[in-house]
Amino acid sequence: MTAALSATPTEARTAPLRVLICDEMNPGNLTHEGFEIDYEGNLERAETLRRLPEYDALITRSRTKVDRELIDAAGPRLKVIGRGGVGVDNIDLDYASLRGLLVLNAPESNNVSAAELAVMHLMAAARGLTRSDSKTRAGQWDRKFLGVELKDKTLGIVGLGRIGSIVADRAQGLRLKVVAFDPYVPASKFERQGVERAETLDDLLARVDFLTVHTPLTEETQGMVGERELALLRPGAIVVNAARGGIVEERALVAALESGHLFAAGVDVFVDEPPTPDHHFLRAPNLGITAHLGANTFEAQERVGAEIVSRVLDALHGDVSKGAVNAPALDAKTLSALGGYLKLGEKLGRILAQLLPGAHDIELTFRGEFPADPAPVVTAALVGYLSGSTDEKPNLINARALAKERGLNIAVREEGDSPDYQTEVIVKVTAHGPDKDRTRTVGGTVFGRSPRLTRLRDFRVELEPEGYILIASNEDKPGAVAKLSNLLGTWGVNIAGMALGRAEKGGQALFTLTLDDGLTPEQLQAIRDLDVIESAYLVRA
Repeated sequence: MTAALSATPTEARTAPLRVLICDEMNPGNLTHEGFEIDYEGNLERAETLRRLPEYDALITRSRTKVDRELIDAAGPRLKVIGRGGVGVDNIDLDYASLRGLLVLNAPESNNVSAAELAVMHLMAAARGLTRSDSKTRAGQWDRKFLGVELKDKTLGIVGLGRIGSIVADRAQGLRLKVVAFDPYVPASKFERQGVERAETLDDLLARVDFLTVHTPLTEETQGMVGERELALLRPGAIVVNAARGGIVEERALVAALESGHLFAAGVDVFVDEPPTPDHHFLRAPNLGITAHLGANTFEAQERVGAEIVSRVLDALHGDVSKGAVNAPALDAKTLSALGGYLKLGEKLGRILAQLLPGAHDIELTFRGEFPADPAPVVTAALVGYLSGSTDEKPNLINARALAKERGLNIAVREEGDSPDYQTEVIVKVTAHGPDKDRTRTVGGTVFGRSPRLTRLRDFRVELEPEGYILIASNEDKPGAVAKLSNLLGTWGVNIAGMALGRAEKGGQALFTLTLDDGLTPEQLQAIRDLDVIESAYLVRA
C-alpha cells in the first residue's frame, strides 16, 4: 500500500519537511529536528491558499474549510492534513483520498474530559443541581428537594470503549457497582476492569439505577435507547447522554421525565446543534443540559494540539498507524487486481461482526492463486469486523492497530487450491467462553469484480452479499421455505434472492434470503418461532 508519504528519506533531504498550522490551538513544542513548523493561528484563507504549496502538511481545527479549492491550490507537495480534535466535517475526505492525501485527527485527546463530563452530569442529576440552581436564581429557596446518593447503586454503561472505560474507573471510585453492555469487547477486558458484563441491552437496563451511553453513532446505535428501552429501567432511574445526539431518543427521554418514570437526566448532545429555541429538551423537567462541552477543558485542548502535531510528524516519517481518518489509495496495479477482494473481505468481516461480536480470534484462509498478494484483504476484513464497534472509525491504515488494542488475535493461512472456485477467502472468528468456544465461519469469492458469498458455516451457498440477508437453518424437509416466504409476504417484505445449502440429504439444511427491507426484532422472533425453523439471523452486508 502506498500513501505518497515515502519521499526522500529525512536524512537525505537538504531541506526540512514543512508544516503549516493555520488555525488557533495550543500546538506545544514546535521545535523538532528535520521539521520546520509555522504556527499562524488565524491565517486568512487567501493567505493559506497562497502559502500552502510550500508545505508538506497542513494542520487545522474547524475554522478552515479544506475543500477542493484548497487541496488543488496545495499542489503535489502536500501529503498530510491534520485535524485537531474529533470531527472532520470541514474536510472534503473523498477528494483528499482521491488526491492521495492522508487525513488524520486526534480523537483520544478529549477522552478524560468527555468521561468526566458524563460523571458530572450523573452527579448533578442525582442531586438536582440544575433544578436547585434555577429555582434559587428565581428567588425560590426550596430545601425540600431530596436527591439520591451514588454509593452502592448500579451504573449501566453502554459501550466499554476508551471513554466508557474511564467512566467505569471513575464510577468505581465513587463506590458504584458497574455493569456494561458492549458485544464488541472481549470478556477479558471486562475482567481486567472489574466490570460485570451484560449479555444484552435489555438485561443491562433491567438491572441498573443509572445509565450512561458511550458508543459511536451508527445505524445500529441510532435510537437504541428509545421508549421501550427507557421503560425497562427501574422507576426513578437517571439517564446520561454525553456521547452523540440521537443514541437516546430525544422525545422518548422527555416523555420519561415528564411522566416521572425517570428521576432526572443529563445531556451534552443534541441531534441538531445548536438546538432551536422551541426544542423539547429546553422545557423538560429535571434535565441538565450543556452545549456539547465534552472536549472543552484546558487540558484537552492542550493535548489535542500537541497530539495532532505529533501524529502529523510521525506520518511524514511514514508511521500512519495513529489517527488516520481515511486510507491513502493503493497503487493502481494492486487496486485493479484486488479491488473486488477488498470489498469481499470487508463484507465478510461485517457479516461476522453481526453473527459473533466480541470475538477473540480471527483467521483468514486464502485458497487458490490470487492476482496479487492478498495481505490487504486481511486488513479489509478487520475494517468490516470492527466497523461500528470502536470509538475510532476503522480503515485500511488503522484497522490492525485497532484490532490489537481490542485484543483480537489475527492468523492467516494460505492453501494452494480451492475445490470449487479459482480463489476463495474464508474468514473464521472465535469467541472463547468459560464452558466452550463459539465460532462462526463465512467465505466468498469474486466473479469479475463482484463479491459472492460461497460459504456460511459448513454449508455451501452462492449469493451476492448486498442489503439484508436472512440466514435460517432447518431440517432438510419440504415446506420450510414456503412457510417462511408466506410469512414474509404477509409483512410485505420482498425477497430479492435465495440460496440453499445442506450438509447431507435429510440432515440439517441452511437457506439464505436476500431481502429488500430489514425486519423488526418482533418479526425475527416470529420467524424463529416457526416449527420448521431451528435458527434465524438477520445481517446487513
